[in-house]
Amino acid sequence: MASSALTCNLGFHSVASFRRTRLSHHPRSAAASTPQHASFPSLRSAAPKSFLVEFTSANGRRLSIPAVRASASAAAAPAAAPAPVPWQGAALKPLAASIATGVILWLIPAPAGVSRNAWQLLAIFLATIVGIITQPLPLGAVALMGLGASVLTKTLPFAAAFSAFGDPIPWLIALAFFFARGFIKTGLGNRIAYQFVSLFGSSSLGLGYSLVFSEALLAPAIPSVSARAGGIFLPLVKSLCVACGSNVGDGTENRLGSWLMLTCFQTSVISSSMFLTAMAANPLSANLTYSSIKQTIGWTDWAVAAIVPGIVSLIFVPLLLYLIYPPTVKSSPDAPKLAREKLEKMGPMTKNEIIMAGTLLLTVGLWVFGGAINVDAVTAAILGLSILLVTGVVTWKECLAESVAWDTLTWFAALIAMAGYLNKYGLISWFSQTVVKFVGGLGLSWHLSFGILVLLYFYSHYFFASGAAHIGAMFTAFLSVASALGTPPLFAAMVLSFLSNLMGGLTHYGIGSAPVFYGANYVPLSKWWGYGFLVSVVNIIIWLGVGGFWWKTIGLW
Repeated sequence: MASSALTCNLGFHSVASFRRTRLSHHPRSAAASTPQHASFPSLRSAAPKSFLVEFTSANGRRLSIPAVRASASAAAAPAAAPAPVPWQGAALKPLAASIATGVILWLIPAPAGVSRNAWQLLAIFLATIVGIITQPLPLGAVALMGLGASVLTKTLPFAAAFSAFGDPIPWLIALAFFFARGFIKTGLGNRIAYQFVSLFGSSSLGLGYSLVFSEALLAPAIPSVSARAGGIFLPLVKSLCVACGSNVGDGTENRLGSWLMLTCFQTSVISSSMFLTAMAANPLSANLTYSSIKQTIGWTDWAVAAIVPGIVSLIFVPLLLYLIYPPTVKSSPDAPKLAREKLEKMGPMTKNEIIMAGTLLLTVGLWVFGGAINVDAVTAAILGLSILLVTGVVTWKECLAESVAWDTLTWFAALIAMAGYLNKYGLISWFSQTVVKFVGGLGLSWHLSFGILVLLYFYSHYFFASGAAHIGAMFTAFLSVASALGTPPLFAAMVLSFLSNLMGGLTHYGIGSAPVFYGANYVPLSKWWGYGFLVSVVNIIIWLGVGGFWWKTIGLW
């Protein structure tokens, strides 16, 4: 009993009841410790000091137990080796792959008809593309390194390498992210998102189709796919994803966001191909057609030819992506009711929401009618952002904090500059002429020859960061060769015009809407490129298959 009482007393009352007495008062203890360390002062000073622990047991008996207090140096645990600092630089294997690509191509002699400068720039461009795919560093850093390599090797002068930072398209894309910030911050995006969910939110597929066809209805009125996708639909899609619990970085991307972002992007290139005024470069195709074959493509001609294959693509592509890259949340029968409850809790629109909505209407109005008063899309976007900044709806610090916007601006401008100078250095014209000679020498029917030309024209877009640049570099050459091989000229011109939009879905830099949706970070780059290629095959089949029958019906060929 005494031992058990003692144990409990030690366990629960030792702090309150013990007092200690130094054993140094006991001669035996002091004598025993002194000789042992007499010749080692440092050890003597650090010697353990003894004391008595006195306490009272449960039966009232006072007990004393000798104890030893360790010195500071003995008590301290051996210092642990510092943990190795993790490598925070580039991923070395992807970096090596990128550099190796550039070095190998650099060392290969330039083909006949290609200048050394053009070949060197191609080596740097492809090395940059490999780096963007494998991502040894963030995209902006990879692109900046590519520009640095082009300047260091004297392939491009500094002004040329950084010339695209004065191009309006990258800035329009960056401005789109700032608009998205205003949508989210004010709650206007959530309000619109909840309205969509209340109407169509019982299924993810229904929600997706409502966005797809809304964007297609706006396409003929807004001639900039960057403005349309970034200024209007990206903020809305982001808000819908957040409202449905699908966020970036917490593992919920696949609930809805991944499929919805990829679907809205892929259908934006389809809607851009359906109307002459749906993409800024479409009138360029029409102008080049007239200068090459002296035939006019009017707004109605374009729309009538594109409407059937366009609608089929708009219906089929979201469904295809829904099957191969499905959202994990497919049905939510309670979502419309919950969305209506959220709207009730939000109450009437706040002052900032009203300012945001009015600014959006003004900006969209200038995008639609700005041509009549000589106001371009970027100027309209800057005006809209200025209103948001002046009224405090969005602050400049918040704009600076939009790292994705600045990263996208950097890498997209870098690719535009390099791709543009590949054209200026004559590489693209050499490639076009080589293709033309090759296809023309095969002796095939015009149907097969045109099919080969179409594929080469389409997939060469991997080397372009702009639809307008691609059209300007290759459209005339391919149209001329197709006509010379017997393809009906107007038919060839319209097919190439449509494909000049559809090919933008291949990469995350191929058309103005690509960096906007990819920059939301819901879809990994490998999946973006993989599904982009798959959808491109489907679109080619639909537009040349279903479209071919339709164009035969309307007498286009």
